Amino acid sequence: MVYTPIPTVVPVSPFDAAADSQTLRAAMKGFGTNEEEIINILTTRSNAQRQQIKSKYETEFGRDLIDDLKSELGGKFEDVIIGLMTPLVEYLCQHLHDAMAGMGTDEDTLTEILCTKSNEEMHAIVKAYENKYGRPLAEQMCSETSGHYRRLLTLIVTGVRDAAGTVDPGRAKEAAAELYAAGEAKLGTDEEVFNRIMAHSSFDQLSLVFEEYKELSGQTIEQAIKHEMDDELHDAMMALVECVQSPAAYFANRLYKAMDGMGTDDTTLIRIVVSRSEIDLGSIKDEFERIYNRTLSSAITSETSGDYKRALIALLGGV
Repeated sequence: MVYTPIPTVVPVSPFDAAADSQTLRAAMKGFGTNEEEIINILTTRSNAQRQQIKSKYETEFGRDLIDDLKSELGGKFEDVIIGLMTPLVEYLCQHLHDAMAGMGTDEDTLTEILCTKSNEEMHAIVKAYENKYGRPLAEQMCSETSGHYRRLLTLIVTGVRDAAGTVDPGRAKEAAAELYAAGEAKLGTDEEVFNRIMAHSSFDQLSLVFEEYKELSGQTIEQAIKHEMDDELHDAMMALVECVQSPAAYFANRLYKAMDGMGTDDTTLIRIVVSRSEIDLGSIKDEFERIYNRTLSSAITSETSGDYKRALIALLGGV
């Protein structure tokens, strides 16, 4: 089944960056802030259009739009709006950096960002990360992770994956046999084989490998990973498998976990809604409802409030 991503945010047409920047300035000038106007404009423009508004705003008013937004907004609502104003690759780099800053490492965030990308997307992130932080992503990641998990992420970050669409049915059969021999067919697990195949093959190729694996072993690759691996490596492998089969289901599950139980993981909620809005947030919405039998909007509505809630719901297409 071919995955057809449905975005919730598309470029608006007709588009007038000058008019939008005037409206935003008026919304922030004087006493009080018109949050509704800010939401109406910024959640319905594409990222490229927002960048045009930002540069027009600077030309017209000699002011930095992001600085003005930061001084007028606050809390989680500010996080959503500033996220929208940041070019996507740079936004993901910030989240990678935050996941590795300070004490401890947020492996879930590293896995979510790194294991879901094609080689082309990975190259862009690696380049932007080093430009922004003056240190190679692979180097920083190596100092923050360990073991087979570190090895897998290093392979992904160094961009060894075949180009999107690369498939070789014969090779898929061989790879399935190698995975079987490295896992179920032996005592213990040869993680290096799993890492190599999962990090090198294109997602289309992995889809074939998983089919062949089931044919050969009588069980799914998920079952094998469950038996053979634990902790971060298990989670990273499962993320890869889910993204090969249905990226929308993977992100729907991440959103559910972010809102499940006591408290909300707002950082993950905001990151996924903002970063996937122009890619496949519509598909994620559909999958969320299919898997959990409730709409993503109703889940977000019950976990958030105020302008923060309004901004997220607007990004979902207001439904």
